[in-house]
Amino acid sequence: MKKIRVLVVDDSALVRSLLTEIINRQADMECVGAANDPLIAREMIRSLDPDVITLDVEMPRMDGIDFLGRLMRLRPMPVVMISTMTAQGAEVTMRALELGAVDFVAKPRIGLANGLKDLAAEIVDKVRVASVAQFRRPPALALGEQIGAAPTPVARPSNTLIGRLSTEKMICIGASTGGTEAIKEILVRMPADAPAIVITQHMPPGFTTSFAARLNSLCQITVKEAAQGERILPGHAYIAPGGKQFRVGRSGANYVAVVEDGEPVNRHRPSVEVLFLSCAEMVGRNAYGIMLTGMGNDGARAMREMHDKGSYNYVQDEASCVVFGMPREAIAHGAADEVLPLDKIAPALLTKLGAGGDRLHNRI
Repeated sequence: MKKIRVLVVDDSALVRSLLTEIINRQADMECVGAANDPLIAREMIRSLDPDVITLDVEMPRMDGIDFLGRLMRLRPMPVVMISTMTAQGAEVTMRALELGAVDFVAKPRIGLANGLKDLAAEIVDKVRVASVAQFRRPPALALGEQIGAAPTPVARPSNTLIGRLSTEKMICIGASTGGTEAIKEILVRMPADAPAIVITQHMPPGFTTSFAARLNSLCQITVKEAAQGERILPGHAYIAPGGKQFRVGRSGANYVAVVEDGEPVNRHRPSVEVLFLSCAEMVGRNAYGIMLTGMGNDGARAMREMHDKGSYNYVQDEASCVVFGMPREAIAHGAADEVLPLDKIAPALLTKLGAGGDRLHNRI
């Protein structure tokens, strides 16, 4: 069996040692080298040809983000970021995902040695996923454009009824690995009077705040972390807070956010399954489901439940996914009405929203 060859890049000797030990304990991977700064890492990449890099953010001579940007321009390859669990670390991590990092692990600020050992399973899982991810250089890097620039908004249908329908309808999105950029692709194309949007992206506590703020700066709609008990309104997108379960509830005629400390579902908190089951129950045929890139099967059964209750569901196709696990499972469960490339989902949804009347849920 060919082993996954991993290069560790971190300025901390302790972290390098711990990550090397964690990786080498796995039967299917090996740490082929460990570098204490990006300049040494650059030479090791040339000589060792690793399959995956784990990359720290804060390092001497060149920080991890500068190095990642150069790496993605000159020799794109799968990278898992090792981020600090701080507000600044979360902002930098969002930048790294925009630049093309496949995923990240949030290392603790205190108790580093024990903390990393506790994260061993997560680290090796994310390295495995990165090694098989469909990796692409971000278009902005390829074209020399500014990272984070919003794509051109989708043209609204000429017979649009979006504004009138927006109080009745709800868009429900689930995603995991590769999902931060996929979600951005959807949200930046939504008009200001879009229906309410509820989102679960697998992400740890602290990072969803920066994720929501980043999206809010790019979108016509308002994007925020969901808060317990708040009304779910048109023209807004609500992101499940990391480490919490998020579902849609009702208060009279209004949709409200329910945010709670529920148990992990499918090993995840937040879980797409929890959100989608609530959308099936509370929103029914007024829902539109979207399943985006991600590893595993979280949300697949619940998306079928949404479908059975009358929602119209879009699933991202394999060619445009970073990881096709969650979309594949949704398709296998019979949950998909349309399977589309990522860049076609928002236009298709807006066209259907603009079609009006009972035609909204006439399935193709």
